[in-house]
Amino acid sequence: MPLYEHVVIARQDISNAQAEGLAEHFGTVLADNGGKLIDSEYWGLKTMAYKINKNRKGHYSFMRSDAPAPAVQEMERLMRLHDDVMRVMTIKVDEHEEGPSVQMQKRDDRRR
Repeated sequence: MPLYEHVVIARQDISNAQAEGLAEHFGTVLADNGGKLIDSEYWGLKTMAYKINKNRKGHYSFMRSDAPAPAVQEMERLMRLHDDVMRVMTIKVDEHEEGPSVQMQKRDDRRR
């Protein structure tokens, strides 16, 4: 099956636990449609470069999945309908990198 990476920005009004719960919720959507969520990371509440829906900050989450295209399309459709999700970006990749994403690595580890 194809491999995908997803970045989700949720509203700043929700709690950290709710933001992390969004990844679990959308992981079950993938599982129900024949895919699986390989890994998810919560990047935290970050300031954005510009306002989105009157929000200056957003909860960023990163997910790696292995799912057929219809499962990813259904997940994206549900994300767009969800009130707490502001933006979604999905990228198809050839392979997933091992270990944490660049966002979660320490600054010294990135230089290597």
